[in-house]
Amino acid sequence: MTATKSAKRAMTKPEAKRFITALAEANPEAESELVFTDVFSLLMSVVLSAQATDKSVNKATPALFHDAPDPAAMVALGEEGIARHIKTIGLWRAKARNVFKLSQQLLEKHGGEVPSDRKSLEALAGVGRKTASVVMNVAFGEDAMAVDTHIFRIGNRTGLAPGKTPRAVEEGLIERIPRDMLRPAHHWLILHGRYICLARAPQCERCPGYDPCLYPDKSAIKAQRGEAP
Repeated sequence: MTATKSAKRAMTKPEAKRFITALAEANPEAESELVFTDVFSLLMSVVLSAQATDKSVNKATPALFHDAPDPAAMVALGEEGIARHIKTIGLWRAKARNVFKLSQQLLEKHGGEVPSDRKSLEALAGVGRKTASVVMNVAFGEDAMAVDTHIFRIGNRTGLAPGKTPRAVEEGLIERIPRDMLRPAHHWLILHGRYICLARAPQCERCPGYDPCLYPDKSAIKAQRGEAP
């Protein structure tokens, strides 16, 4: 039995609604676990969180944002100064370069403000589609769906939105999740993948979306842990 097995078909829209509604009822106040105070600190935190945990980012950013609370201060701090603050985060050298360059770009092209549109966001150093989607969703209230490793896994494992690429999963989610639930679904799915639908050991016995989930091994996992399927 492998925890990475995928569903044999995609959920229907009614099934997807049942699944998302179950996650919503289990965690109605779901929100980003990154600590930030404004759009700039959110963008910086999301850039720093690539291939790193939110926990590691939250440990490093208070001192960084104290010394550099805005793009001008971040540029003044310099790449080496930024690097000193984030050495505990994975890929810190590349991230220090990106944060420095990104801050320069905000000053030179956007008057020191974080842009709200996808094209402008993705033109910034270190910002890809996922990062742009997070900022659009959290900061600007857009119905953007950021597909990280957790959401990619859930989309395929449960049948919610099967796809071979993050973009394919994103499109499937947008198609199946009710529009009025799309924005908060980003948080419900990430936290579900982080704490329940784990990569190697999915906690099916704790899953609020167990019934509509199409994961082939869910009954076996539940039975293995002493629960009735």
